[in-house]
Amino acid sequence: MPRTAGWGYPEPYTRDLMLSILGIATSGSQPLMDSMRKTLKVLAKNQTEKGHITSLVHDREDRGASDTTPLFLLAIGIFRKVTGEQDFLEESVQRAMTWMEYQSPSDRFLVAQLPTSDWRDEQWVLGYGLYVNTLVYSYLRMFGNHDRADRVRHDMKRFTISSSTQKHHALEGFVVKHKPYFAFWAYKVYNSESFDLLGNSIAILSGLAPVTRANEMITWIEEECAAMKKSGDLAVDLPPNFFPFTHPEDPDWMPRYEEFNKPGDYHNGGIWPFIEGFYISALVAAGRLDLARKKLFVLTDLITLSQNEDLEFGFNEWHKAQDGTTHGQDWQTWSAALYLYAVKCVEDGKTPFFDEMRTH
Repeated sequence: MPRTAGWGYPEPYTRDLMLSILGIATSGSQPLMDSMRKTLKVLAKNQTEKGHITSLVHDREDRGASDTTPLFLLAIGIFRKVTGEQDFLEESVQRAMTWMEYQSPSDRFLVAQLPTSDWRDEQWVLGYGLYVNTLVYSYLRMFGNHDRADRVRHDMKRFTISSSTQKHHALEGFVVKHKPYFAFWAYKVYNSESFDLLGNSIAILSGLAPVTRANEMITWIEEECAAMKKSGDLAVDLPPNFFPFTHPEDPDWMPRYEEFNKPGDYHNGGIWPFIEGFYISALVAAGRLDLARKKLFVLTDLITLSQNEDLEFGFNEWHKAQDGTTHGQDWQTWSAALYLYAVKCVEDGKTPFFDEMRTH
């Protein structure tokens, strides 16, 4: 199995490797595709009895992640399109599909999750998270399950509940009144209107956010980033993964954040190269090619930075928003892979695997 990072993470983290298929599948590299084939087969072999895909395939008890199974499905859909092998791991696909249908506590279409169960292992997402549901929508489109995808889109486009007293028939949604982006998460009368760059970028790529809304969102992002640069909260011309940052006086601040998730750090506003790859690709999807090229040049400068000064390219894990310094591990698989994908999107003016989704 491939490593998640060249030195720091020898473990084969499922989510990192599944997200990396976007760069691998557009690279034209047969050795990389062979590695992905093996990865998918090993994941399928170690799938749980009920269809879940574990976070670490060598540790069958490392379960409970909310994004690994939908990412597995999305990756297989992409793999099938590239190879033409339409029945590849079909039994595992059907089991994973069944598992995902049981992840809705309302027995409808949106998928719920527990805190710290997606890629944010230090940040709470309660109930229906935007990022995971954009993955669900994307793999449903990828597999041609358009009826269920339409139902997911319908539910996501409901307004978030703004009243403290919920009527028994009211259903949650992700649309925030008077703002152009989707909510971070929503569950019953609770929600977070903080901005999730990854979830909203996938919403643009997949067509959940139509072109008009996508462009309004991008304009809003760039204006907010300009304001953060003026205030000293942002030193790089790329958007943080999450903002506004959560501070100790905020109601959703957790004690662990003081050590692991400070404002502008890690999941609480850090700059993650793999997410910037998604954002640049979303810019292409929205027709903002000049801005996409500009951001790609900035990201190219960023990926040269590393903890190890002897490296020509660091492909680092994340960067602190306030000063752009590198943190985490060098040579991250997903940092490199999503950079390759962003380059391909900018070069061709297209977003492979997502273009078709936006036609529905």
